[in-house]
Amino acid sequence: MTDSTDASKQPGVPSTGAGGASGPTGATNDSSAGAVAQGPLEQYRPHAPTVTGRAREGMFGISGSGDTSGFGGLRLPAYAPAPAERPYGGWFDEVVDETAAALEEGSQEDGTSVGFDDAVAQVTVDRGEMTWYVTREHLPTLARTLRDDPALRFEFCSGVSGVDYGEGIPQQLHSVVQLLSMTYRRRLRLEVCLDIEDAHCPSLVSIYPTADWHERETWDMFGIVYDGHPSLTRILMPDDWNGHPQRKSYPLGGIPVEYKGAEIPPPDQRRAYT
Repeated sequence: MTDSTDASKQPGVPSTGAGGASGPTGATNDSSAGAVAQGPLEQYRPHAPTVTGRAREGMFGISGSGDTSGFGGLRLPAYAPAPAERPYGGWFDEVVDETAAALEEGSQEDGTSVGFDDAVAQVTVDRGEMTWYVTREHLPTLARTLRDDPALRFEFCSGVSGVDYGEGIPQQLHSVVQLLSMTYRRRLRLEVCLDIEDAHCPSLVSIYPTADWHERETWDMFGIVYDGHPSLTRILMPDDWNGHPQRKSYPLGGIPVEYKGAEIPPPDQRRAYT
């Protein structure tokens, strides 16, 4: 008898591709299907998958310069891990179920609870790692739950960083949070997708104090504003620096270099050498 929840019959459910849990989990989606029971949360979300990649051409983003190095002929296809489906394998299902239950039991300041589907827009499992794409308004509640719940205990935030996927990608800026459970020896990645015109994300400093300097660096390099940060100032560039150097739109720049009597211009100003 065919289960009515067969993923092949669910509309809008993309295949997991190579997104099975592997590596440190010690199991894949296929091998764990009979061992991991379906939890109360079913990951059938009809929304479009989060876009985290685009096709690229050439090197350094330079075009029309008469490049003679051959790098201009490079072609890199777009790649983005597909949304994962239950069962994820290993401990991934347990963490999702425990988080969903803890969110339902907990309450916000207004007395309402947050559902897992409200807080997490997409779950991805790729190369033995789990990533949750989180709606930014629920990031603090989710992070506090992951830290405090006895069955989760993600006590340590090992890093906050940024990614700019470039023009043409919806919500091209991502704020990436790396969490570590020292109790259970597990790692979890949270990502918040942001529009470049509204690059605001809640700060996690009040929950994870180690995020202080990491959020400052991400603001400095990518221009992501962490609302609620106690002192969001530059940490690498001078205070009066204009722009955010790791954004894709930031000029490549450089300075002319003299070599054996010849002056080599910056990369974004070079042309064919004839």
